[in-house]
Amino acid sequence: IGWDLVLQRVPGFRSYVRANRQARWKSHAQRFRRYAIEYGGVLIKLGQFLSIRVDILPEGVTKELRGLQDEVPAETLADVQAVIAAEFKRPVGEVFAWFKPEPEAAASLAQVHKARLVTGEEVVVKVQRPHIERLVETDLAALRLAASWLKLYPPASRRVDLDRLYNEFSRTTRLELDFVQEGRNADRFAADFANDPGVYIADVFWEVTTRRVLTLENVASIKIDDLAAMQAAGISRAEVARKLYDTYLEQIFVHSFVHADPHPGNLFVHPVDPPPGAPASAARPFQLIFVDFGMVAIVPEGMRTAMRDVAIAIGTRDAHRLVQAYFDTGVMLPGADRQRLDELHEVLFARLGGMRMGQLTDSAMQQIPFVLREYRDLLFEMPFQFPTDILFAMRAVAILSGMATTLDPNFDP
Repeated sequence: IGWDLVLQRVPGFRSYVRANRQARWKSHAQRFRRYAIEYGGVLIKLGQFLSIRVDILPEGVTKELRGLQDEVPAETLADVQAVIAAEFKRPVGEVFAWFKPEPEAAASLAQVHKARLVTGEEVVVKVQRPHIERLVETDLAALRLAASWLKLYPPASRRVDLDRLYNEFSRTTRLELDFVQEGRNADRFAADFANDPGVYIADVFWEVTTRRVLTLENVASIKIDDLAAMQAAGISRAEVARKLYDTYLEQIFVHSFVHADPHPGNLFVHPVDPPPGAPASAARPFQLIFVDFGMVAIVPEGMRTAMRDVAIAIGTRDAHRLVQAYFDTGVMLPGADRQRLDELHEVLFARLGGMRMGQLTDSAMQQIPFVLREYRDLLFEMPFQFPTDILFAMRAVAILSGMATTLDPNFDP
């Protein structure tokens, strides 16, 4: 209020306010990040959600929030066991033959423990935190109130559809609290790749799964970022990069159902026995293993067609076709300057086209001052807002591009 509504109107201060705007936004993001880490709950989820909103927030803010990890202190064993007992109406010892007291991971909404079923299978059990649904609804109500206030601020309401943004965030957060739906997501993903021996999905043990407790086959293997373990197992990192990327393109363009949280804790590489007669020098076969389907993206048919046009336009460096695809997806807000968008993309293709992914980061950083200077008006207006599912898919592909080039520096998405 002080900077943007008061000082900016004082003669002689407008250029000063604009000059330090980026630094102020970054400071706000740092304060929010500290606050989210301290209080946890929905605030961590909100920070992660906003970290992908490159369509509505400045890069300094999204970059600051990008590293916000969903790791908080664990619940006590007694509280976790109480949730399980309440869900199954019997003691934990009758549900599981063995239940590891220490969690493997603890996040803001749930935590994960290793266990063994009474029938002998080794499993991992995801258990919601006690009373988390009430806490989530309380936080969402506070955010809804904040969004209603923010709508009164014209620079925000002109650039962002705040109702849509809130609805998308609240929907994805509530879905993460439904472990039955997460199990169904895993089953659907397994069906999509049933004919691909190179992809494996953990089985859901439905007899010990409820809305608040999810029991999965324990499929932990080599983490996707453990390059030394992959090399020791004789697995080709280049082949893993290709398989990983191809699998995600298939999710987006064939199945329209995308695993939207591909961080190293959710992706494993499992070595398998080579076929009989395979030469000793051949790279070892492997399977990609996916876990955690709490966050998925569904790509509508119309959007999928437009995304194909985006991919083709980038591949052929066709700025006009790329901008047309933006309009076809419906992500452009009213008043977007089409000619300026065409110019911006022509400049980016001319300056960055033909580079491999490994070269792009440094080159892009070198171009930022020029782009900010020449297209400040366009970038500040930010005339587009993507549906969350599409941003989740784009975020997944961006993460995978980084993973793939780490696995194989010569890989070119």
